[in-house]
Amino acid sequence: MIVLNGASSSGKSGIVRCLQAELPEPWLAYGCDSFVDSLPARMRGGGGGDGDGGIVFAEDGGVSVGAEFRALEAAWMEGIAAMARAGARIVVDEVFLGGAESQRRWLRALDGLDVLWVAVRCEPGAAAGREIARGDRTPGTAAAQAAVVHEGVVYDLEVDTTHTESMACARTIAARLRQGVAPRPA
Repeated sequence: MIVLNGASSSGKSGIVRCLQAELPEPWLAYGCDSFVDSLPARMRGGGGGDGDGGIVFAEDGGVSVGAEFRALEAAWMEGIAAMARAGARIVVDEVFLGGAESQRRWLRALDGLDVLWVAVRCEPGAAAGREIARGDRTPGTAAAQAAVVHEGVVYDLEVDTTHTESMACARTIAARLRQGVAPRPA
């Protein structure tokens, strides 16, 4: 299993697509965006209220989540872990809003599995430019997340998409994957 962690617009989705093309075996891709998109609309709040216990995207780029979101997220993580335990190769595109605590939640779910933990870094200015070009993100989200998503997180590998194309990053990750992955305690 591969877990990519980085801020919004850091280039994770592009790397995932390139990994799927580069790796000889089929890899399934799951991302926090697809999880959020699967939530009922009432749990995907915009800027006011609590999103009915879901996720709220503030106008300043901040993101907050409620207890109902966390419960569903835990079930989603366990589901991905179950697929990996059943033999599926999986790459996860994540945004660790809670830094090390977010990684701890994944470590619990993935206990006993071989996981390659990859930091996807991008200079905040470059990510902000991508964010504007995408047009589907709240301005300021990339800059707000640039440092916090990596706080206290332990990685096996780091890539930086500021000046490196997605395919080059994917090839670096694939090469590291071929070297093997050391399990971590939960």
